[in-house]
Amino acid sequence: MKILMVYPTYPNTYWSFHYALKFISKKAAFPPLGLLTIAAMLPAHWGKKLVDMNITKLKDKDILWADYVFISAMVIQSKSARQVIDRCKALGVKTVAGGPLFTSSYDEYGDVDHILLNEGEITLPHFISDIENGKAKHIYNESGWADIEKAPIPLWNLIDIKKYASMNIQYSRGCPFNCDFCNITVLYGRTPRTKNSSQLLKELDALYEIGWKGGVFFVDDNFIGNKKKLKEEILPELINWMAEKKYPFSFITEASINLSDDEELMQLMVKAGFDTVFVGIETPDEDSLIECNKLQNKNRDLISCVKKIQNYGLQVQGGFIVGFDNDNVSIFDKMVNFIQESGIVTAMVGLLNAPKGTRLYKRLVGEGRLLNDMSGDNTGFTINFIPKMNREKLLTGYKHIIDTIYSPKHYYERVITFLKEYKPIKLGVQKIKLTEIAAFFRSVLKLGIIGKERFYYWKLFFWSLFKCPRLFPLAISFSIYGYHFRKVFENE
Repeated sequence: MKILMVYPTYPNTYWSFHYALKFISKKAAFPPLGLLTIAAMLPAHWGKKLVDMNITKLKDKDILWADYVFISAMVIQSKSARQVIDRCKALGVKTVAGGPLFTSSYDEYGDVDHILLNEGEITLPHFISDIENGKAKHIYNESGWADIEKAPIPLWNLIDIKKYASMNIQYSRGCPFNCDFCNITVLYGRTPRTKNSSQLLKELDALYEIGWKGGVFFVDDNFIGNKKKLKEEILPELINWMAEKKYPFSFITEASINLSDDEELMQLMVKAGFDTVFVGIETPDEDSLIECNKLQNKNRDLISCVKKIQNYGLQVQGGFIVGFDNDNVSIFDKMVNFIQESGIVTAMVGLLNAPKGTRLYKRLVGEGRLLNDMSGDNTGFTINFIPKMNREKLLTGYKHIIDTIYSPKHYYERVITFLKEYKPIKLGVQKIKLTEIAAFFRSVLKLGIIGKERFYYWKLFFWSLFKCPRLFPLAISFSIYGYHFRKVFENE
């Protein structure tokens, strides 16, 4: 049996880092972790290939080589996924689809030969058994949640790691919170399921052994869902592993704002090599937080929480939303002021959309306000329901936020605000890579000489060089990220 794994094209959006990747000569930010894990679950004697369409073109000969083409995608990759399915159908090769896109919208893919809903650890074994016995079904839909302690180590030998800016890994699934607009609990449940420390370290060993040195993204939707296990088992083991290996990785993950309540946890994360966390702030408006059931963010001085996390050595990337029913026109300036004061450099602001299966989606259907499915683009100028605020005012206000926070003046001011708060600890000796040297000189040319932001670039350049030289490389990285963000929004 020959299996071709295909990861569809990820469009040029906020999180693609398309324009930033050119500075370091990389093709994509992260490899397709889901498909690499699924590949490891297939019988060892089956032939396996993987085509990440963000790295290389999918050729007809690749498809014709396979008995089955496995496709996994997120909603934002739906257009490319549809093209892959159509090509396979035209060439007479059967398709197998799974992952978030197909689990949430399986009714739109009736022409896919086999659809595996929910988590692969549950559905894939039944499919493999049926296919070997010649009785494979169209849809596999098993109830319950997977025991992720049984998840295998991803099959890293299917990709060229040099093409990616970072690697990724998963420690847990699920989130204890239940925000109305979020589909994580729909897909993975509210009880965090975790791997054990031995399993996690084996996965890190695998990355280390293939020669990876650099960033590793823990893709968990809420890394701190089980704080007790992190503090007592996972992080102490990870701290020891990193020290033994002389700190080959730096880690980034996602967490809820209540991370700021636990000083011990923040200290352990930083000692283990974490330097960045993405936090769903959503809105500075208390009524809108109540509306969307973001209870963990209520009754807090959110800016103080952010700065506390920064002071402990973790950069905070923030997710923000406008378009809640409780929002009025004052929210746009409130949002700008909050982002600037907090020093959240990577501030992803999007319009509220309702993913399938969420409580928000069901409420909007009941109110007759749902218009269509969401695009999956967090920062696209689209909204899939009828908002309470006048639509034109909402779109104009949203554009005002984006134009302001990503203007060179405001963006570079925010970088300096952050660098003044950021207190990282030093772990090991970090060697400078050739790609980083090349990125530096490209930034000087593109941003410092050619770019319209050159005045602010040089201001940050010399400020960081003399005021906080240890953070100078990070300042240059932020300059490159800012260029990417501006280019993305210019093309909207």
